[in-house]
Amino acid sequence: MPVVDVHPDELRRLTGHEDKSDESFKEDLFALGLEFEGETEEGAFQLEFGPDRLDRLSVEGVARSLRYQYGDDRGVYVPNTNSPDFTFVVDESVPEERPYVTGAVIRGVDLDEDALDSLIQLQEKLHATMGRKRAKGAIGIHDLTMLKGDALREDSDGNSITYRGVDPDGDTFVPLDGDREMTPAEVLEEHQTGKKYADLVSEYDRYPAIYDELGLFSFPPVINGRRTEVSTESRELLVELTGTDQWTIDRMCNIVCYALAARGATIEEVEVEYESGTLRRPDFEVDTKRVSHERIETMLGVEFERREVADLFERSGLDAKLADDEVGSGPADAPGDEAGDGEDDEDDEETVYEVSIPPYRVDVLHPLDLVDDVGRAYGFNELEPRYPNVGTVGGRHERSRLEDAARNSLVGLGFEDMLNFHMTSEAEIQDRMGVEAGNDYLGGGDPAEITGPYSEDYTVLRTWALPSLMMVLENNTHRAYPQDLAEIGLVAERDDSVNTRVKERRHVAGVLARHDATFEDAKSRLQTLCRDFAVDLETPPAEHPSFIDGRAASVVIDGENVGVVGEIHPKVLVEHDLELPVAAFEFDLDALR
Repeated sequence: MPVVDVHPDELRRLTGHEDKSDESFKEDLFALGLEFEGETEEGAFQLEFGPDRLDRLSVEGVARSLRYQYGDDRGVYVPNTNSPDFTFVVDESVPEERPYVTGAVIRGVDLDEDALDSLIQLQEKLHATMGRKRAKGAIGIHDLTMLKGDALREDSDGNSITYRGVDPDGDTFVPLDGDREMTPAEVLEEHQTGKKYADLVSEYDRYPAIYDELGLFSFPPVINGRRTEVSTESRELLVELTGTDQWTIDRMCNIVCYALAARGATIEEVEVEYESGTLRRPDFEVDTKRVSHERIETMLGVEFERREVADLFERSGLDAKLADDEVGSGPADAPGDEAGDGEDDEDDEETVYEVSIPPYRVDVLHPLDLVDDVGRAYGFNELEPRYPNVGTVGGRHERSRLEDAARNSLVGLGFEDMLNFHMTSEAEIQDRMGVEAGNDYLGGGDPAEITGPYSEDYTVLRTWALPSLMMVLENNTHRAYPQDLAEIGLVAERDDSVNTRVKERRHVAGVLARHDATFEDAKSRLQTLCRDFAVDLETPPAEHPSFIDGRAASVVIDGENVGVVGEIHPKVLVEHDLELPVAAFEFDLDALR
């Protein structure tokens, strides 16, 4: 896990608690989840923490968290920003492998040695974590006074910086720690830093580069130019980030901007001019998520009043109000809204908070993350351990028993039970199956995308299970037929009506790959399965792009349309290199209850 060097003297200065002892800081930091690992020769704390709170990769971020813990700061803070004077113009020559850029202008920052060391440490820690060792996102920080922006246009006073592609043996610049002009290719071959990060761009036809009116001054994600090197004399900075994903570099930029704002800097916006449109950055939009009062109490085992919950959220750097769809919604700590003020405490069971999340928090992905913040603000050491208030032993969940029963029936019908990955790609669940997202048919829902996928093969959660079985058939064409495969597994699609914005279900899917596979073969297995569970099955004709017209039907169980059955379309078979016909079905497991 990341280890960050934080000097206690800097914590005293940034928190305003000059009288705090080192031991008191260690205890307070441990309560935040930061573990003391030792000290450097200069007396700085070496703190280890989970990689989720990337805003704490600097002394400024740690001090911010402490100020919230002490109650000195409360609620969501968003720095004021000045109107943009600089524009990043993204040229069409930019390498398609690294097409995104973002940034900010920093004015009036006071950089002493400690502040500069902290900024460099934050830059490198973000590279190592969120930036995936600069592969996904890289940060460049420049002395703004050493830049000369091109005139944006004749009718504008703004300055432009150009993000473009450069030939490996094209324009030259003097890199940091260099003493002569070098081409990008020479930097990769001869410079120590260039050799270290050469693999990131060496396969590109053109390398990423950033230009001002004087020429090339940054070669991301490898190295900056010496002309714009930052020193303790620098008071105005240009922060630029490039990467493979706009969301990632925008959030990295926010963390850097908040750290510099803590040093008294003023943040100035920049415009990013893509061919498709113009963005204003940094993106300080406040996100919101919902969590119920009941869930907070259930997870933490503590009974709270509404006012207490609102206070704990504010001490975590968040804001909370009652959700808009509640009667009398408003600030959660408004007079008359807290439990115990004369209202029926049972109302708290229906209370849902809408929580505002500041732009530097990249870790809040789920309501449980909000519960964790409430628990830390309350103090995990204050929680009293107790035995669960139940008088029974553990047992199988009803859903698990249903899955096992359905799986046993499928095996009895001659199917081989499969267990496939829940993550896949849009190409597998849509393109290769002839399906388009945004449709009402099975598999046509909008998939939940994975933020920061480690592979392009696993970018979404699957919206239906049949594509997974088709991939198994595709990978086993060398084996004997018939191949009858079945799976009971998770599927998910985006749905803003549920609390997590992702609706999850369990589906039953089966395929029969054989030389004489027909609609009747799949239907007969389906009929037997439904008979085992004493439910009524109907199969009215239906259309589905993955199945042959006239050889497909809806699966209607006890009067509810829950799936599809039929013969797979030849185009889908060809796409998966299958030479035998395939009959298949898929439906919602809950229909068998």
